[in-house]
Parts: sequence; C-alpha cells; structure tokens
Amino acid sequence: MPPARLYRLRAVRGLLTALARVPDTRIGRYSPRMAEQFPDRQWGSRTNVLSRLANKFAATKPGSWFVRKITPLDRALLERTDAKYTVLGPIGAPVILLTTIGRKSGRPRTQPLLYVHDGDVLYVIGSNFGQERHPAWTANLLATPTATVAIAGQRIPVEATLVEPEAKDAIFARFVEITGAYAAYRNRTTRDLRIFALRRA
Repeated sequence: MPPARLYRLRAVRGLLTALARVPDTRIGRYSPRMAEQFPDRQWGSRTNVLSRLANKFAATKPGSWFVRKITPLDRALLERTDAKYTVLGPIGAPVILLTTIGRKSGRPRTQPLLYVHDGDVLYVIGSNFGQERHPAWTANLLATPTATVAIAGQRIPVEATLVEPEAKDAIFARFVEITGAYAAYRNRTTRDLRIFALRRA
C-alpha cells in the first residue's frame, strides 16, 4: 500500500476512534459506539381526560405546590418498587429516581424526576417548578457526574453530561410534549434550565 494511502487510512481510523469517545447530546442522534438502551415501562395514558386535566392543573402555581407536596409520597413508592410504579402512573407520566452524590455532604441524594427517553439516553431537566434556584441535584451532577437511575424496576449506574445550549430547544420541546407545565415553569424564571443527558456508565 502506498505510504500516502496508509497515512490517510490511519488518520481516518484515529478520527473514528476519537468520535466514539465523544458523547453526542443532540436529541435523536447517537454516538458511533451505541450504548445499551434503557428499559421503558409506562402505564396509564397521557391522552385521557384525567391526564389533560392534571397537566393543566400542574401548570398553575397551586398545581406546582400540590406536586411538590406529593413528591415525598411518590419518592417512597418509587424507592420501594425501583421506579416500577409512581403515583403519577395513571396519567402516563414517565418518572425515574435519580440518585446523586451530595455536593457538600457527600451522601446519596435521591430525587424523582420526569424524563425524556431517547434510545440510549435519558434526559432530565432542572425545572424546579419554575423557582429561581437551580435544584440541588443539578449542582450535584455538575460536581460529580456519576449517578444511579432507578427505572422500570432496575437500578442502573449512569454518567451525566450537561446538554449544550444549541441542543436544548429540541429536547425541551419533548418535555413540553409530556406536560405543558414545563413551558409555564420556564416562563416563571429568568434562569436557564439545566438539562442533562444520562447514559449507562
């Protein structure tokens, strides 16, 4: 093989190897090294009357207050079932349990979160119901990106990557498809809502 052709072949191989190590956070796109997909288990329906009414209520401030109040109950159910069941199940809401390492305490911190499932990626968003502060779990992930996800009865180690600004609008639209409350949350605050891509570690 001519030296010039051999050099080009090695360069292409090197580029492909480098690309395989780069996480691709653009929705609907996967890195060349496809990871194992996450399980998915949702019950209920996001199109029934109950779901539509619940989504409208959740977009209001009283609705946000109510969801925050039932979060401890939902966390208990999710922890007992490894996120196989959630109190939001009847309205078809996809919920996981995300366990991060506390940025200050160093202890495990667990939070129920709605998610967008896109192949080998789970996306989670730090909406915090439109409050002015970022939720603590987002700061935990920025400090320590390794975490654990409970989903569909399984606990899976994950690595978190902060989604780049240019990819966020498309992903945010997917969250709004789940519930229009996210649009209301974003309108309530001036902060930029952090979105993370979670992949199997």
